[in-house]
Amino acid sequence: MIPELKTLVAVARFGTFAAAGDRIGLTQAAVSGQMKRLEERLGVQLFERTGRSATLNAAGLRTLERAKGIIAMFERIADPADEVSGGQLRIGAIASVQSTVLARALVPFRQRFANHHVHIVPGVSLHLLDLLDAGELDLAVLIEPPFGIPKDLVWQPLLREPYVLAVPERVEGDDWQTLLREQPFIRYDRSSFGGRQVDRFLRSHAIAPNESVEIDDIAALLALVGQGLGVALLPIVDGGPPLMPSVRAVSLAASTFYREIGILRSRDGNPASAYLADCLIACGSEVA
Repeated sequence: MIPELKTLVAVARFGTFAAAGDRIGLTQAAVSGQMKRLEERLGVQLFERTGRSATLNAAGLRTLERAKGIIAMFERIADPADEVSGGQLRIGAIASVQSTVLARALVPFRQRFANHHVHIVPGVSLHLLDLLDAGELDLAVLIEPPFGIPKDLVWQPLLREPYVLAVPERVEGDDWQTLLREQPFIRYDRSSFGGRQVDRFLRSHAIAPNESVEIDDIAALLALVGQGLGVALLPIVDGGPPLMPSVRAVSLAASTFYREIGILRSRDGNPASAYLADCLIACGSEVA
């Protein structure tokens, strides 16, 4: 039953049987078969089927909310109930926070929950949001989604990181618009929330840069700029390493935009996830 419930969550998340199947590694026929078995087991129709489309009906929406809770409980079924005995905490985190604010927050967390097993899951923000929404994570530190957050999740702001234009030291000039138009451009991956911010910024200023490379890792973006391969719009990461000597930062001045990083977790999360969120906020405020 749990696999069918997870598939139901995926269908609701991605909109169609085919899209859900692509994301969870099933064929459209397999997804359809699982949903049919689920309806038979529950004795209720969950979808309104018209032609090739299937939309959750009122019963399906009610079942969806309950399914998320059941999945979350199932994932924690073997966890001890108290902090002394221990337990498991599954944390999703984008790359730039793993060695900075998350590492700092784990120090006080481990002092209280010393016997907990902490599993840190890497990924881009959209993937971590999917995992959290499916009940496979207890908490995620990610870039604020550019769309509505599911009502059963709580968003807590953590960091606000300004974007700058990273430029090879040997390249002259401080006019960011001229540099973006004339120099090769190393793009922050458009499939990430941060990359989407960069894309919106470029379109808002009617700039079509000469793209050379596209990558999601900020450290790699800096390294490529340091090698003289182009310029890049990227955030100044909290606690991250200073710019290398071969790279300089050009301010966007009044056009500066920001990467908003926060904590996303379930409203009915466990005490360990709530305490880690408090630790993260405390550590984030130290650099604010």
